[in-house]
Amino acid sequence: MVTLDHGMATAMVQDPRTGLALLPALDDDRRKVRHHRLHAVRAHLQEMAGNAQAAIALWRTAVPLNTSAPQRRYLEARPAAAAT
Repeated sequence: MVTLDHGMATAMVQDPRTGLALLPALDDDRRKVRHHRLHAVRAHLQEMAGNAQAAIALWRTAVPLNTSAPQRRYLEARPAAAAT
């Protein structure tokens, strides 16, 4: 999760594309790929970068990976927000 946090912090300090560039290192870890947080962070950064369609797809990927009802509701609402 340190790499994920580093990607988000980098996006906030520099720009979202720079933060996104740090995340492919996590794609080889099956545990991370099956965790909603990786997809949600990517979605958020894609949204920040102005890539609404990529963000929407990633938000939708994150939803079924989450078991918390409040977090699922948040994730389910994000595609509509990204589309606007």
